[in-house]
This record gives sequence, structure tokens and C-alpha cells, in this order.
Amino acid sequence: MCRVLKTIVLVIGLTAFFYATGANAGVPTDQVRTTVDQVIAILQDPSLKTESKQKDRREQLRRVIFARFDFAEMARRSLGAEWRRRTPAEQQEFVVVFTDLLQDTYIGTIESYNGDKVGYNRELQENDNAEVQTTLTTRGDAVYSINYRLRLVDKDWKVYDVIIENISVVNNYRSQFARVITKSSYQELVRSMKEKTLSGRNTSQTCVEKC
Repeated sequence: MCRVLKTIVLVIGLTAFFYATGANAGVPTDQVRTTVDQVIAILQDPSLKTESKQKDRREQLRRVIFARFDFAEMARRSLGAEWRRRTPAEQQEFVVVFTDLLQDTYIGTIESYNGDKVGYNRELQENDNAEVQTTLTTRGDAVYSINYRLRLVDKDWKVYDVIIENISVVNNYRSQFARVITKSSYQELVRSMKEKTLSGRNTSQTCVEKC
């Protein structure tokens, strides 16, 4: 499971860079493209490329990514049934820890982008939900299917899950979290997540279980 998650995180980071390929682009696609343009601008800014500017660069990336991803919804779905057993204070804490963990990993992977190509296949939209279906082709000609699931929140389309080769990021986290809670406790899960966040800010490590 850890190996699968590492692969998923790598692909998520690389697929942050979209380009249009003739698909019917609606509002969800347009809003994602706006975010991507902002991310690329930050990564290409010469004044932010030096090691001494890493903190500033990552803070800017974090703000842009936070605006497009619905980390609170991802956290709730990832915790599954355990979410309803937690107090409002615990839920709020979990969202913060989950967001830090995912953002740190996502940003670290984005910074290692090396020109892999992404193309749109189609966009599906039904009421306040949408899915943007894409493919990623690596430099080694490996092809992955990546589907972004979004929901409409105050006129903005927010990503709440990513499906890679039919594997859901949210479902994978939910399975991991459930195992940790079953084997030990919810408190141990949060402790482990905090530890991974603090010790792995410059890595692509996202496994909460021992990898």
C-alpha cells in the first residue's frame, strides 16, 4: 500500500501542470487552469529559485494550492466513519494536520517536475459535481489515467479527490487511517501524521504506516 501511495503522490505532483488538448473545457477546467498558471509562474520566478528563497517559494505555492483543493472535505472523507466519532475540536485539528501533510508532500513533488506531458480527455459535470479526466505521459512513455473530482463551493470548483489508474487517493488514505486506528488508536494516528509532517517537509513521504 505504501508503494502505491508513493506512486500516487508522484503522479499527483506531476499532473499539476495541465495544457489544453482540444477537450471541451468548462468552468471547472478553466478554474484549474488559472491555478496551474499561478503555480507555474511561482516555479519559474527567477527570484524564488535559490535555496535561500525556498521558504518564500513554498509559502506562495501553499497559498495557491490551498485555494483550489478542498482539504477539509478530503480530510473528512479520508477519515471515514471515524470522523463522526470525533469532537468538533478533534475534527478541526485533524483537518489542519491532514492539510499540512498533503500540502507538504504535494509542494515537494511539484518542485521536482521534469516536463512530463498531460492532456485532457473530457470533462463531466452534473449539478455541483464535476470530474476532469486527464492522461499523463512520462518521459519514459508510461501513460497514466488521472481523474480529478471536484465540487462547487461558493462559485469555486474545489478538488476533493484524485483517481489515478482507478485508485482513489482518498480511499487509500481511508484504508491506511483505519488500519492505524484499529491497531492502536485515533490519537496514535494523529501523532504519526504530525511526526511525518514535521520530519518530512522536504520529502515525498506520505505513508502514515511504517513504510
